[in-house]
Amino acid sequence: MIANSSLLLALLAQQDAPLQWWVFIVFALGAILALLLLVLVIFVPVYWKLWFQAYMSDADVSFLSLIGMGFRQVNPRVIVTAKIMAAQAKLDINRRTGISTARLEAHYLAGGNVMNVVHAIIAAHRADIDLDFDRAAAIDLAGRDVMDAVRTSVHPKVIDCPDPRRSGKTTLSAIAKNGVELRIRARVTVRTNLNQLIGGATEETVIARVGEGIITSIGSADTHLEVLENPDRITRAVLARGLDAHTAFEIVSIDIADIDVGQNIGARLQADQAEADMRVARAKAERRRAEAIAVEQEMKAQVVENRARLVLAESEVPKAMAEAFRKGNLYSAPADINDN
Repeated sequence: MIANSSLLLALLAQQDAPLQWWVFIVFALGAILALLLLVLVIFVPVYWKLWFQAYMSDADVSFLSLIGMGFRQVNPRVIVTAKIMAAQAKLDINRRTGISTARLEAHYLAGGNVMNVVHAIIAAHRADIDLDFDRAAAIDLAGRDVMDAVRTSVHPKVIDCPDPRRSGKTTLSAIAKNGVELRIRARVTVRTNLNQLIGGATEETVIARVGEGIITSIGSADTHLEVLENPDRITRAVLARGLDAHTAFEIVSIDIADIDVGQNIGARLQADQAEADMRVARAKAERRRAEAIAVEQEMKAQVVENRARLVLAESEVPKAMAEAFRKGNLYSAPADINDN
């Protein structure tokens, strides 16, 4: 075979140059056709059904794109299914501005959930919500459930404040100015704000802010009766604070589900304060009594001391009289005759 090839090349070398170029062109075309036939034999049985399904659905997925997906480790069935769904939903699947095959592959390779993104875009399109592929893909890659975000944007959900699953508490405790405790359970209706979903605060922040607003509103009331008479004053005050700023949600309404009167904290604190004051007064009185007892003991000691000094002084009188008799300074007068 090698000898025949050498002979053929030698014969071609003896021919004219144009003929040689034509032979090389024929050989090149033959090699290309053989390569194409090899590709068709290998890949057509694998991707024929997917390509035909996309073609019949006007999904604009080329056969070469399917082959490239195989080399890029992309699941072609996911991409084709998502593209067909977008095409059937009348979404923009333009290769430059719409949901193109390249964009779907890029999102798949980035670790995103392609089907979830397409489902969310279709749901937003049906609900007349402005959500393009780039934003939906960014939300998905940020770790948020884009389908749940669209669903919550269409159907607002209710959040308990406080949430027993997170805090373990069923009511909020707040105290009015008169010292009476009120126990409140609120329900917050929110919907997703798609514009602030990336980087926005989560439900925990909304619950904390609403709880803080409720406690502040009750604390500013003069008496607990004002709150019981007009519970809506709490919701108006809380909504006016703009608690949904920089969060992933928009607060639709805040409703007071339950409100109970608790303990009279003010009276208890006053009683505790009175008890403490009484103990302080008792301690001061006890100190004064102890000081008085000490002063009394000191006076008694001084009395004993003075008595001792008196006895000592009285003992000096006989000595002084005897000394006076010896010196003649003291004598007794003779008795008067007339007295007898």
